[in-house]
Amino acid sequence: MRKKRPYHHGNLREALIDAALELIEERGVAALTLREVARRVGVTHAAPQRHFADRAALVAAVAEQGFRGLGAHVEAVRASTPARTPAQRLRALGVAYVEYALAHPAHLRVMFSPEVADKSRHPELAAAAQAVHQALVEQIASGQKQGSVAPGDPDELSFAAWSMVHGCAVLLIDGQAMGRRASGAVAAPAPVTRPGAATLAARPPPR
Repeated sequence: MRKKRPYHHGNLREALIDAALELIEERGVAALTLREVARRVGVTHAAPQRHFADRAALVAAVAEQGFRGLGAHVEAVRASTPARTPAQRLRALGVAYVEYALAHPAHLRVMFSPEVADKSRHPELAAAAQAVHQALVEQIASGQKQGSVAPGDPDELSFAAWSMVHGCAVLLIDGQAMGRRASGAVAAPAPVTRPGAATLAARPPPR
């Protein structure tokens, strides 16, 4: 459960986002309405419009917060593993993604909701999402330069890696990971990330 922060003058935007996340955790993205969020915060139904023109703007703000949080977590992991090989750092980023997803499932639902698939309407959200993607692309490109990641378009390889890790995270969140527990998957991340590492690992040329 998210810890509620009492609303007071000056942090209405943050209070609305917190209430939105609480509602999503309870009922899902489809249940999110500005009216219900305002009720939970304890303000008038019109008050959210000071910060969010409509429901779509609030959904985008929640998604943006999620991507920025994911980006900060990924960057912290990347900064703390400078001495590792590119393949090890790539694996660490995959584990970091799963960790964040399991800790923030409501954010993850919104970040990849069809409602924010077209990010062109929300430039700040688009920038936050692109920053996370770019971190992965750069890590793959770095591994390619050192020969530990397979050759190819880093953007295409990043999509393959992201798909694998995201799929793992969603299966764990939904309890559909064939009996695997989320805590165990993060504590012993080899089963989570090894398939992706195998896909991206550079293969020696044939003799």
